Amino acid sequence: MVKMQMETAQQPSVKLECLRMLNPLELDPARTQLISGFIDIYLRLNPEEEAAFQEQLSAILPIEQEEVMEIVTSWMEKGIEQGRQEAMQQEALLLVQRLLNLRLGTISPELYSAGQQLSKVQLEALTEALLDFSSEADLGAWLRNHRTTD
Repeated sequence: MVKMQMETAQQPSVKLECLRMLNPLELDPARTQLISGFIDIYLRLNPEEEAAFQEQLSAILPIEQEEVMEIVTSWMEKGIEQGRQEAMQQEALLLVQRLLNLRLGTISPELYSAGQQLSKVQLEALTEALLDFSSEADLGAWLRNHRTTD
């Protein structure tokens, strides 16, 4: 905002105008998402600014309101979905860690760290495989064999 010689108090207006200008460009959804994401990151609004943004949004034509809200809603949906995926990944990791602790006892920090790097698919495979483990060495061997294959 400083480089554009604008005060931070103008952020809600600038954000709204950027979003209003985006729709008439008729870009494909991926480009619209990319640009609108940049706008959202670059023009982060605090709660007071968000209230001002919503107030200004309510003052424009209903059709333009709808177009802007479609863009804003897509941010929210993407953020919610990303959060949901991260939460599912974390839950899968916690489940595997609990099962490993029950099966093998406390595992070494190195193996613990290696387990945190696994994808969801790898964690699912590990959940099944750990039933056959009898020692920490079995876990180590499984991790070496599956770390880069999925």
